[in-house]
Parts: sequence; C-alpha cells; structure tokens
Amino acid sequence: MDRIWAPWRLKYIKSDKKKNGCILCNVLKENHTLLYQDDLCFVVLNKYPYTNGHILICPNTHKASLEELAPNEMNRIGLLLQKSTSILKEAMNSMGFNIGLNLGRAAGAGIEDHLHFHVVPRWMGDGNFMPVIGETKVLSADLTEVHSSLLPKFEALKKIICGQ
Repeated sequence: MDRIWAPWRLKYIKSDKKKNGCILCNVLKENHTLLYQDDLCFVVLNKYPYTNGHILICPNTHKASLEELAPNEMNRIGLLLQKSTSILKEAMNSMGFNIGLNLGRAAGAGIEDHLHFHVVPRWMGDGNFMPVIGETKVLSADLTEVHSSLLPKFEALKKIICGQ
C-alpha cells in the first residue's frame, strides 16, 4: 500500500488557523493562489501541498458539512472535480489522483469549518524517502510557477462554465 507522508504539515495543523478568520474565506480576499471562482465555488492551490498541483475545491460560502450544501453547489463541486483532473492531466502530465474530503477533525480535517475537496496529482514513482528520512519535501516547482501554469486553463474553464 502506498502512503503520502507530509510531516512538514504538522506545523500548519498545530497553528492557530482561526486567528485571522477562515483561511479559505481569506483566499477569496487575497487572491494570490486562487485559480478559479464563480458564483458558487472556487479552486485554489494548496499552500501546503502534498505534491505539485495539489488543489482544493471549495464552496464560496462558509459551510462545514455536506448537508449544508445546496444541490447546485454540490453539482458545481462535482463538475470542478471532473474538469480539474482534466486540467491537471494536461498541464502537469498527472498519471493519477488522490481525491478526497476530510469531514470533521476526527477524519483529519485541518480546516474543519469550511468544506474543501483535495485533488492531489500523482505520478508513478513520486513517493520517496526524503520527507520521512530527510525531513525534506521534494517539490519540482515553486507555488507561483505552478499557479502561473494552471491559471490560464482555469480561466478558460470559467468561460465554459459561466460564459465569462
């Protein structure tokens, strides 16, 4: 069984994420890692990625449970999951994906009060010993470089979905 280990994320998990409000709601104000936003949802690069291109798909509204989502929000999230994997395959030559939702603290949610779905691109042989033994994560591209390469593709997606 393969595992993704990311021990460097512990600092983030233990941090006071609520100190400056919801980190995901703040993304909409700061806009520096935002890839896509429409009237219902947004897509953002994960600031603490497991791999290059690790994105989060989130509803615009601050909701903690699936039951709170309106059907159109849930449908849009599903569409963005589908389209995002296509974009990541094309832009980053992803060979596979880990896609998931950690719902609640007991399930491992680092941000438990704003739903977000993880899309983690994977490649054959992408796991190695560096994070576990060397306490070093190996990412082949910087966050701004990944953002620059993905942004035009998500802007084109917005034109398709929203006509903008």
